[in-house]
Amino acid sequence: MPVRPSEPRVLILRTRDLRDLATLLRDAARAEIIPRFRRLGADGVRTKTGPLDLVTAADEQAEQRITAGLLARFPGCVVVGEEATTADPARLDLLATADLAFVVDPVDGTANFASGLPLFGVMAAAIVRGEVVAAAIHDPLGDDTALALRGEGAWVETPDGSQTALRVAAPAPAAEMAGNVSWRFLPEPARSTVCGNLIRLGGCWDYRCAAHEYRMTAAGFGHFLFFNRLYPWDHAPGWLLHQEAGGYSARFDGSPYRPTETQGGLICAPDRTCWDDLHETLLTRR
Repeated sequence: MPVRPSEPRVLILRTRDLRDLATLLRDAARAEIIPRFRRLGADGVRTKTGPLDLVTAADEQAEQRITAGLLARFPGCVVVGEEATTADPARLDLLATADLAFVVDPVDGTANFASGLPLFGVMAAAIVRGEVVAAAIHDPLGDDTALALRGEGAWVETPDGSQTALRVAAPAPAAEMAGNVSWRFLPEPARSTVCGNLIRLGGCWDYRCAAHEYRMTAAGFGHFLFFNRLYPWDHAPGWLLHQEAGGYSARFDGSPYRPTETQGGLICAPDRTCWDDLHETLLTRR
C-alpha cells in the first residue's frame, strides 16, 4: 500500500530497517571502537561532569559515524546522540515531537571501555513522537546484536542472520530474584533505603553497562533491573528489548516509562507481581 506523504517514515519500519541499523552500529564498532580498545593514549580519555563521567575518542568518533549513517539511511530523521546532547542539552526536547528520531549511545559502559574491561556496547533506538518503536544493542566483542521491534518481539542476531529469541526469566519472589541495582545516582534518603534493603534480594550486581545489563535480563539470565537516572540513550533501547522479551516495567511511581523523562527511576521485572514485590522490597524504609 502506498504511504501517504503525511505519514512518518517510522510507521513502516521493518526488520530490514532494523538490520540496517544494526549494520551501522557494527560498522562503527569495527572502525572506531575496537581499534581503540586497550589502545587509548593519555589524551584519549577525558572527564565530563566528574571522575565517573568519561568520554573517549571512540565515543566521539563512533557517534559521528553512526549519526552520518542514520541521516543517509533515514533522510529527515533527528539524531539525539549522547555526546552531541552533552554539548547541546536542548536536543532532548526533539524526542517528544519528531516524526522519526534516533537516540544513540556510541559506547555504553565508557568507564569499562577506558579501563580495558571487555564489557561495553553500542546502542540505538528509534522513537516516533515520543514512543520507542525499535531498538538495537550491539556487542562489539561478541559481534552480535540484540534487536527489538514494537509488537514483533526481541531476539539476538549474528552477522550471518542466525537468530535466538529473547525471553525474560520466570517470576519468583524478591528473596529469590537476582538482578542489577544501580543506586549511585539515587538521592538521599532513597539511596540509604535501597542499599539497606539489598540483603533482602536473592542477589544483585551493577556492571556499569546498561547495554549488557538489559541484554542479559531480556535473555532471562537475571530477573530485574533497577535504575534511577534515565537518559534515553541509556534506557530506550534496553527498555523496548525487555518489553518485547515479555517483561513488565514502570517508573518508581508506577507510571509508564517515557524516553522524554530523565528522572523518576525505573524497575524492570518479569511481570507486574514481581514488580510490586521488588518495589516494596527495595523502596520501603524499615
